[in-house]
Amino acid sequence: MTAPLTPPHQPSPHDPDWPPPPPPMHGPAGDPITAAEVLQGVLVTVVSAIAGALLGVLWLNLAPRVLLISDGKGVYLRNSEGETAIGADGTFVLLALAFGAVAGLVVFLLRRKGGVPLVLGLALGGVLGSLLAWGLGTYFGPTSDVIAHAKAVGPDIAFEAPLELNLGAAALLAWPLAAMIVHLALTAVFGPRDPEPEPWDRPKPYTQGPSAG
Repeated sequence: MTAPLTPPHQPSPHDPDWPPPPPPMHGPAGDPITAAEVLQGVLVTVVSAIAGALLGVLWLNLAPRVLLISDGKGVYLRNSEGETAIGADGTFVLLALAFGAVAGLVVFLLRRKGGVPLVLGLALGGVLGSLLAWGLGTYFGPTSDVIAHAKAVGPDIAFEAPLELNLGAAALLAWPLAAMIVHLALTAVFGPRDPEPEPWDRPKPYTQGPSAG
């Protein structure tokens, strides 16, 4: 019987001639989302939604008023050629853009690392804040019952039309869009950079093993 062949020498990973292992790879999604980041996103949502009350107060006080007048048979615009009919929408959109830009800036300054929960918090909080502002402005503004209001003030006397948004969803999206754009732009320009991976050393030729023959 012949002796079994000796297997070739297997170099140890700690062998100086053995090429170093490749660096760990990170997926495109980056680091996993932690519970702390989720909590921060929820906090941004809540604070943004509460800030919508301030937006509603500003909109109620700064939006131009549309004046109506009644002749006893119908209700008409006092100035049919005026631009105040779209002034309420423009005021709301401008204020919402400002609130969104400030929200994106503040969140970036407090959390430069960024993250998906923060962006989602800015978006959801902006929508909730806009809805709250819209609701407060229309609730505390002039009554929506125009006919009853006209009868209460009498004919040929001007009165304020109810405060409303004609742009609807477009006006409500101004805040979240501005917040996300500002935050993502600041993160891309001034956010932390990932370190460059170190280049691999060129593997040395493998010279160990059983001798020929």
